[in-house]
Amino acid sequence: MTSSLAIDPSIVVWSVPESARAQELTTRPLLVLMHGRGSHEHDLYALAPMLPPQFVIAALRAPIELAPGSYSWFPDGEPARPSFAAADAAVQALFDWLDSITSAASISLLGFSQGGAMTLHALRHAPERFAAFVNLAGFVIGGDAPADSSLETLRPPVFSGSDPADPVIPAEAIARTAEWLASHSTLTERHYAGIGHSISREELEDVNRFLNGAGF
Repeated sequence: MTSSLAIDPSIVVWSVPESARAQELTTRPLLVLMHGRGSHEHDLYALAPMLPPQFVIAALRAPIELAPGSYSWFPDGEPARPSFAAADAAVQALFDWLDSITSAASISLLGFSQGGAMTLHALRHAPERFAAFVNLAGFVIGGDAPADSSLETLRPPVFSGSDPADPVIPAEAIARTAEWLASHSTLTERHYAGIGHSISREELEDVNRFLNGAGF
């Protein structure tokens, strides 16, 4: 898997200063945040005070610029159906960035919408690299990925939260995601009626319980 995309390390938003980062990462788990289409690295980072305090947090900017201040992990296309090649390229950019940073005690991923799709696509390529996965209003991309077969046995911990009537993610994609996760992960699934394509405080509380329950 190769990629022409790259994550700019100079604009990653971290919860700890650079001077202390290498030391902190040797003893604390890393939680990587990935925003949705049309957003930016500061969006999900606003949730940092409401996430478990034991994590070092890094919020990434997606590598495709749509407009000033607006970024995407995949090129425009049919909603919730990016090409597999585009998803592979974006995940390889994530892996390349992870390879460039100091090793962390453990790494978990949290993504919203397209960022949730990124979280699940990374799971399908290298589940052994990560401790836990949080998918908020995201989706599984149709097709076969390298680790799909092994995931039926590995069953890593995944939290998946969404509104069943999400106005942005098609119902077909929500159903596809739920079915795939049920057979490829140790799934904690929660539905939040009425939140639309967003994240609620109740959902964040459930995410905290999930991450703390995963042993961090």
